[in-house]
Amino acid sequence: FMYSGDIVLRDVSSAIGYVKTHRVMSFVNWCPTSFKCGINYQPPTVVPGSDLAKVQRAVCIVVNSTAVCEISSRILHKFDLLYSRQAFVHWYVSEGMDEGEFS
Repeated sequence: FMYSGDIVLRDVSSAIGYVKTHRVMSFVNWCPTSFKCGINYQPPTVVPGSDLAKVQRAVCIVVNSTAVCEISSRILHKFDLLYSRQAFVHWYVSEGMDEGEFS
């Protein structure tokens, strides 16, 4: 989990404790902690003109499942489309990256 914004560590710990004790999710036995949490006390940034509302706190969870694979493949597909048009590559090359690092 990655918590962002006005959040108290005690709230994070109690939420994780609830999930573990009530068996809301099943976990593998080879990972003793099952969770990795991060807390960022800055509220999430809102891009002007976007459809996202300004909020004081947010949470993000990354899970090892096929859903993550599907999302990653969609992002990779979009990257391939941009790279095929050489979009934004000149910015990275001007910063010292080699164009061959993209492929």
